[in-house]
Amino acid sequence: MKRSMLTLIACLFASFLGAVENEKEVKKESPVVEVAKISEAFGHLIGKNLQNIGMKFDVAQVIKGLQDSLAGKESPMSEMECIQALTSAQEKAFKEQAQDNLKKAESFLQDNAKTTGVTSLENGKVQFRIDQEGKGSALESHYSPLIRYTGKFIDGSVFSASKEEEKICLEEIIPGLRSGLVGMKEGEKRVVYIHPDFAYGTSGCLPPNALLTFEVELVVANAPTVEENQELKSEKEETKKPSSELADSETHVR
Repeated sequence: MKRSMLTLIACLFASFLGAVENEKEVKKESPVVEVAKISEAFGHLIGKNLQNIGMKFDVAQVIKGLQDSLAGKESPMSEMECIQALTSAQEKAFKEQAQDNLKKAESFLQDNAKTTGVTSLENGKVQFRIDQEGKGSALESHYSPLIRYTGKFIDGSVFSASKEEEKICLEEIIPGLRSGLVGMKEGEKRVVYIHPDFAYGTSGCLPPNALLTFEVELVVANAPTVEENQELKSEKEETKKPSSELADSETHVR
């Protein structure tokens, strides 16, 4: 955790240096660069990085610390003490968020299981609802389907979405999504609700113990591999050859 905290601090100043370099590029085109504008922009960089640290700061005291540092005044804590305190606060906030999200996930799934049209799997920890019936081939657990999807948190905010049709391998995705997709038919649209035990739990880059919702449309149940696509393309090109070319190729074979 100490290293992650140091990394965040390093990223803060790296972002600032990057912004300064960008300002230099702008300055070549426009000789007038406002110090006030750069100062405000730097404040935004600090604000964004403070949010990423995972604890609520007293902004007034942060500003006081900046002012005191510029004035040459001594800090109330050493750098190491500050990092240790931040790490401890970050760990506490992480655990509290994980516990809160787990309670929300379990409460949501308990209520959702009673909703008409919702099917429960994995002891209720994976649920799905069919919004549009499909009529094509059914998706099996070892397939690599072509899908469109939108991933959302419990509050409805989107954390991931496909820009176009995407091919996935069911054996490589989170267990909850795999369980929720198996059996879908081509053309079907399904909403899958996943308990954190069958998603990312407290690992990964998403909020700890987040309940995940995926809105999925199955385009193709088992999309061909790159090699299979190339073979199909070659076969089509062969069938398109003029009869004279085919005759010549047969002569060469003989």
